[in-house]
Amino acid sequence: MEESVKHYRAALYMRLSKEDEGNGESSSITNQKKMLRAFAHENNFPIYDEYIDDGVSGTTFERPEFIRMKNDIEAGEINLVITKDLSRLGRDYISTGNLTEIYFPSKGVRYIAVNDGYDSESSYTDIAPFRNIINEMYARDTSRKIKSSFEVKMKAGEFVGNFAPYGYKKDPNNKNRLIVDKESAPIVQEMFELAAKGCRPSEIAEAFNSRGIATPAVYRCLKKTYLNIENYSQRKEWTSSIICKMLKNIVYLGHMAQGKTSKVSFKSSLIIPKPKEEWIIVKDTHEPLISSDTFNLVRSRSVARKNSSQKGGRNLFSGIAKCMDCGRNMSSSGIGKKGTVEKLVCGGYKLYGTKECSNHFIDYESLYDIVLQEMRRQVYLTGEDKNDIMKALEENYRNQKKKNDGQTVKKNISLLRRRERELDKIIGKLYEDNLSGRISDERLERMVSAYQQEDYQNREKLIELLEEADDAREAYLKSYFKQIEEMSEVKELTREFLHRVVDRIEIGQGAYDESHRKHQLVRIYYKFIGNPYHT
Repeated sequence: MEESVKHYRAALYMRLSKEDEGNGESSSITNQKKMLRAFAHENNFPIYDEYIDDGVSGTTFERPEFIRMKNDIEAGEINLVITKDLSRLGRDYISTGNLTEIYFPSKGVRYIAVNDGYDSESSYTDIAPFRNIINEMYARDTSRKIKSSFEVKMKAGEFVGNFAPYGYKKDPNNKNRLIVDKESAPIVQEMFELAAKGCRPSEIAEAFNSRGIATPAVYRCLKKTYLNIENYSQRKEWTSSIICKMLKNIVYLGHMAQGKTSKVSFKSSLIIPKPKEEWIIVKDTHEPLISSDTFNLVRSRSVARKNSSQKGGRNLFSGIAKCMDCGRNMSSSGIGKKGTVEKLVCGGYKLYGTKECSNHFIDYESLYDIVLQEMRRQVYLTGEDKNDIMKALEENYRNQKKKNDGQTVKKNISLLRRRERELDKIIGKLYEDNLSGRISDERLERMVSAYQQEDYQNREKLIELLEEADDAREAYLKSYFKQIEEMSEVKELTREFLHRVVDRIEIGQGAYDESHRKHQLVRIYYKFIGNPYHT
């Protein structure tokens, strides 16, 4: 009986992690394409389509062409995937292994990595998991080296970003050096001049939009036609936030401030901001666009505007109070007595009017009173409640101590005690050797003295470790007890307290009844409660 021949529809998948400035394919992609086409032709594998991720890291699987290929697999269009090697598929060994061991087989897809000699239909595929681990180790090492290289360049004042800041461009002869862009630099200078004269960021943004001046993102995409504007800007117009960000950027003073963010992991695309004190700042690295006097004047005006519109210099709900409809921050609007905040209004309405959102607002004092009362109601604790919490904290500390000390303090104590027993044996052996005449009295005295000194030092360390453990327990309980006291006896709201307890506060549209009483929905989302409280 003749064996049926399977008819394949092959996907040729190619990937390169090197960043390309232009739109064309790199030579490496070209070589991959030639190799895979030749392999498919030699083995009579009909090619369904080619999928190319040029300039995308193998540590992520959020690649446009890879996703397109998976969609075609799901649609049943592909039953064979061919790559140059396993690392082209990915450098995250867990996710790559999931593809080769679970996903492809479950979809009836055969996978071939040409250079690695891997074929899922072969019985000799046990080496693949180890290759995947090696590929990830390579990616991890490469990431570490690139990060180190970038840090060296940043500390030397060299620019390492993908795109030059608006107003500058990369030197054609040195991509790590910024030079003035004569086309966009005047816009930056005008922006600072207007701000120095007292124009608000929203007014500057409105003026630029009315003149049809391209925003930084739009301007960049116009100059680099291979970029898709949709990936860089949704609104495509100047906003006060863009203006504010540029007005406080010291790059326009001729200084370089880099290393402002960091990635959680080389396998993650999540980027988190760094504290300002951790930024890498190098002064006088390129030609400034504005003077220090202008920059300082603009910054002083900005701080004055910020403080004048906040109660006591601070709006406690900044970043927490949100519009219930559009999700934008509620912005302070100081139109009452000088130095006070009369109300918070929807930031979208404040900037763009009714084309963005409706006129949401709430009296600042009313919101303060509502939140304070609700804080007191939510976090009130009886004496019995506090005792129960402290008992739970004590138990939690003991459990953590068992877990953590097994790796740290407990391990160190165990090592010191083991060494103590070893020293006792060594000293005993020395006396035996002295009695038998193998070592002299003088040498015995020197050696015993040295070992006793080590034993004394180890005992001191042991006492310190035990005391540190007790101090850590006391500090742990004191810290949490202080927080419990603060939360159970709320006398006034502070920004620190709100950020610790509240995730966000949503403000709805208010409405007046027949007796002219205002009704308004306020939702408080607590960090320690799953559902919002409605008032």
